[in-house]
Amino acid sequence: MSPSFDVSRYQDPLTIQRAIHGARTIAIVGLSKNQMRASYFVGFYLHRHGYRVIPVNPRESEVLGEPSFKSLSDVPGRVDIVNVFRAPDALPAIAEEAVAIGASTLWCQFTVINEEGGRIAEAGGLSVVMDRCLKVEHARYIGRMHWLGFNTQRITSVRGGLQ
Repeated sequence: MSPSFDVSRYQDPLTIQRAIHGARTIAIVGLSKNQMRASYFVGFYLHRHGYRVIPVNPRESEVLGEPSFKSLSDVPGRVDIVNVFRAPDALPAIAEEAVAIGASTLWCQFTVINEEGGRIAEAGGLSVVMDRCLKVEHARYIGRMHWLGFNTQRITSVRGGLQ
């Protein structure tokens, strides 16, 4: 990554909203069945909010009730968002696969920043979001963000009773 790389170009709110609202199927590269990992928490959240979550992890056989695939090229059917929980140096190869399968968006979680990966995805016609959490952005734009980062399903801004 070059020192002059400006990751903010991959954090456009309109691009983020279009990806979230236009997606139905999300392949999560690096999704783990370990409930203590961020990838599981994000996958669980997205699944609960109606997205089809497809695990892509050669070390897993099944996560969240879905079979896990070794690579994106093994995933049958359409993938709208490729959500990446991998080291930044893995991103160029993942971007190439995302382009090859015809995904719409390459979404790179917090700290998954790789300029070459972003360029590959863009050149292949994908929207790119980088260094942002899909769960956090979904909660922000769908209106379910609580100060701790989850939905308590309680209205907390209610003032004292009306007289």
